[in-house]
Amino acid sequence: MKKRNRMISAALTMMAALSLTACAGTADQGSVQTPDTAAQAGDVTEQTTGATDEVEEGTVYKIGVCNYVDDASLNQIYENIEAQLDVLGSEQGVTYEIVYDNCNADANVMNQIIENFISGEKVDLMVGIATPVAMTMQSATEDTQIPVIFSAVSDPLSAGLVDSLDAPGHNITGTSDYLNTDAIMDLMFEADPDIQTVGLLYDMGQDASTSAINDAKAYLDAKGIKYIERTGTTVDEVMLAADTLAKSDKVDAVFTPTDNTIMTAELSIYETFAEAGIPHYCGADSFALNGAFLGFGVDYANIGVETANMVSEVLYEGKDPATLGVKTFDNGIATINTETCDAIGFDLETVKKAFEPHCTDIVEITTAEEF
Repeated sequence: MKKRNRMISAALTMMAALSLTACAGTADQGSVQTPDTAAQAGDVTEQTTGATDEVEEGTVYKIGVCNYVDDASLNQIYENIEAQLDVLGSEQGVTYEIVYDNCNADANVMNQIIENFISGEKVDLMVGIATPVAMTMQSATEDTQIPVIFSAVSDPLSAGLVDSLDAPGHNITGTSDYLNTDAIMDLMFEADPDIQTVGLLYDMGQDASTSAINDAKAYLDAKGIKYIERTGTTVDEVMLAADTLAKSDKVDAVFTPTDNTIMTAELSIYETFAEAGIPHYCGADSFALNGAFLGFGVDYANIGVETANMVSEVLYEGKDPATLGVKTFDNGIATINTETCDAIGFDLETVKKAFEPHCTDIVEITTAEEF
């Protein structure tokens, strides 16, 4: 079990500022969508259970943050939660003290961490990064007054976390990294209209992944395109699945949603696809940072910032999670790994031209072994 109990670091503030750049195009990269933003703005007094002017200067809020697994996407969220809470604390004259832990996808460790947050650390609020953590926190806090803010939950409704996106109905709300699967599949066929077989690579144990995979199947069925599913729950299994897709199945392209298991294995599989000339289309920019051809979807740095903002809304402003709408994001940012683009034989400028009508921005990056 990895644990850090520390005051949030001001140094990370600069990291957050650098990572959050405005996006060009038809939509705003940083735009946050709530199901009924205007209505919420008009009902602030109804959502507020405490008044900001009642908070004493120097107040310390203790927050328990549990990360599901050590990967680029989720780590990026945590780093920006930490940095944004430092900024907010300085502005508000309060301190947000974080107790951080990572369960590394181990359910037993996750339960221990959350129990420690409740009984040992006696936190004021919990943040669960990824669906499994959020669901466990919700269950563990049912008989307590501890609010929960989730982050990077792809489908809060299907997970049973909220009654609706605009009115969660319980002591839990947060941010969603819902993936527009049709949009990423459109990019796949813009880059290569002659695709005949698509590989679907994911962890079938992740609810968020199976939902996106079902969307991909429906899309491909409508186009009459063959698809082959390969799954894995460990890095070794994912490596074997990728090898099979590339060498035995000989697929033309591979799709992976925002799947934490595949993200963890990406550095171990991207060369397999690159050497076979197969583009790997994925649901987050962090996949591209770790070697995949394309990452498309939300900005995880921005999710971290907005998660921190929701923490502040609940603790400092006194808003009720039951009426504080889930935040979703309209990004449409395509992140292309230029090294992999060249390795699979794609012309970068041709690909960018094909993608431009479907994206709010196109970002070029190279592989980072650590992120």
